[in-house]
Amino acid sequence: MTRHVAVAATGPVAVDAGLTAVRAGGNAVDAAIAAMCVAMTTEPGVVSPMGGAFVTIWAPGQQPVTIDGNVEMPGRGLPTERFGQGLLELDLDYGGGITVFAGYGSVALPGALSALGVAHERFGAGAWAQALTPAENAARHGFRLGAAAASYLALTTDNLFGWDRETRAALTRADGGHLEAGDLLIDTALADSWARIAQHGAGEAYTGEIGRALAAASHANGGLITTADLAAYEPIVRTPLRLELGSWDIATNPPPSVGGPMLSVMLSELVRRDSMSWPDVIEVQRRVLTYRSEVHDYSADLEEDGYRLLEDVRAAGIAGMTTSSSTAHVSAVDSDGLACAITASAGYSSGATIPGTGLVLNNCLGEPELNRLGLHVLPPGTRLASNMAPSVGRHRSGDVLAIGSPGADRITTALMQVLARHCLLGMPLGEAINAPRAHVRVVHGQSARVEHEPDPDIAAAVAELGLAGVEHAKHAMFFGGVGGASRSATGVLYAAGDPRREAATGVA
Repeated sequence: MTRHVAVAATGPVAVDAGLTAVRAGGNAVDAAIAAMCVAMTTEPGVVSPMGGAFVTIWAPGQQPVTIDGNVEMPGRGLPTERFGQGLLELDLDYGGGITVFAGYGSVALPGALSALGVAHERFGAGAWAQALTPAENAARHGFRLGAAAASYLALTTDNLFGWDRETRAALTRADGGHLEAGDLLIDTALADSWARIAQHGAGEAYTGEIGRALAAASHANGGLITTADLAAYEPIVRTPLRLELGSWDIATNPPPSVGGPMLSVMLSELVRRDSMSWPDVIEVQRRVLTYRSEVHDYSADLEEDGYRLLEDVRAAGIAGMTTSSSTAHVSAVDSDGLACAITASAGYSSGATIPGTGLVLNNCLGEPELNRLGLHVLPPGTRLASNMAPSVGRHRSGDVLAIGSPGADRITTALMQVLARHCLLGMPLGEAINAPRAHVRVVHGQSARVEHEPDPDIAAAVAELGLAGVEHAKHAMFFGGVGGASRSATGVLYAAGDPRREAATGVA
C-alpha cells in the first residue's frame, strides 16, 4: 500500500523534501526530518543544524513521546577562569531593539541533530541518508533566499554575521553587499557537512570530524564546548504533557521546556473558564506570562518547578499561581496516522561558523531571556530553557494533528489561540491559523502591554482591561508562524501554513 503524507514547513523546498522522502519509502517522521534539514539549510540566520530541537511523535497504537534535543550548558572539565570569555555584546535592531551576546562564548552544546537521529532510529521508515539528501542538494546546487531570512540578515549582517570571516563570506554577495530575497546561495562546505552526517550518522557532529573541529574552534576562540561535552550529549526521550481539549487529546513538550507547560496552563484555563472571549484570552496570557517572567524564568530547576506549576494550576486554576525569535517548525502526518512535529532553534546565532564546515553555531548562552540567572552560571550539562512546544493530538473520532510554531515567547500564545479555536470551537485549521492574534508582552518589572493585529474586538478588550495596546500590521511576522498537518478519521490529509511567515504546504 502506498503511503501518503501532509507536510507544513518553512518553504516550498522544505515541503518538497518531505514529500520526496515519503515517495522514497519514508513516513511522516522521515518527511519532517527531511523538511527540517532543508529549513536548516535554506533559512540562514534563522535556524541552523547546530542549535536545539524538540521532536514530538505519536505513532498509531502507541503512546506519544517527545525527544528532547535542546541545547545544554557546556564546559565539562574547564577551569573556572575559562567561563565568561569569548563573548561579543551586540545591539540589534531586530524586534524593536535587543541586546544579545555572540561569539564562541555564546554557543551552547547543540542537540538538534542528535534528536533527529533518535527520532529516525525509533520511528523512521526510510533511509537516514535519503532524508538528508535534499538538504545536501539545496546547499550544493543552490537555493533562492526567502524574504524572512533576507529581512533578518539585512538587520544583522554588519554586526552579528559580520565578525567571523567565513560566516560573512557565506552570507553576503560576492562584492560584499547585503543579500536580498531571491538571491541564489550555494554553500559547498555545508553540502559536504550534510554528506558526512548522512554517511556517518548524527554522531558525526559530536564525536566525528565535525565534532572535533567544533571543539578545536571553541577552545581556540574562548568558547566552552569540549570533546567531553560532545561525547556526553544524549537526547532525552520524555513523556509529553497531555491535556484534554474538547474531544482532543493533545500531547506537548514537557518540563524542563517552558513552552509546553505554559501552553498547557493557558489552554487548561480557557477550558476552565469555558470562554474564548478576547478579554479572557488576554487575561489568561497576562497572568501566565507574568508568572513566567517573575518566577519561572529565574528557576534553578526547570523540570521540578515546571511540574509544580502544573500541579498548582490543577488545584486552584491560575489564581493559585504565585506571581527566540530564530526558530523553525515542521509538521507532518501520514496516511497511517503517524504524526510528527519538530521545532528547532539556534537563537539569534553566534555568528561563528565551524571552520571549513559551513555550519553556523547557535548563541543560546547569549540570549538573556533564556539565561535570567546570568551568563555561564549554570552547571555544565544543564538543559537551557526553551519556548518550543511542538505538539500532536488525536480526536475521539480518529482525526490526527501535528502542529507547532516558531516565534520565541509568541510560540505559546500563537498555539494557544489556534488550538483553542480549532479544538474547542471546531474552526477549520486553516481558518484558525489565519484569524487575528494577540500577545501580551510581559517584561519583569514593567507594565504588561498587548501586542495585536488589527481587530476591533481585540482593541475593545484591551481598553476594557485597562492595558496598553500596540497594533501591528495584519498577519505580522511578530506573531509566529503556525504550521499544522492533519489526517481525518476518513483518511483525508490536509496541511495549513501561516501567512505570517513564508510557510508552504503539500500533500502527496
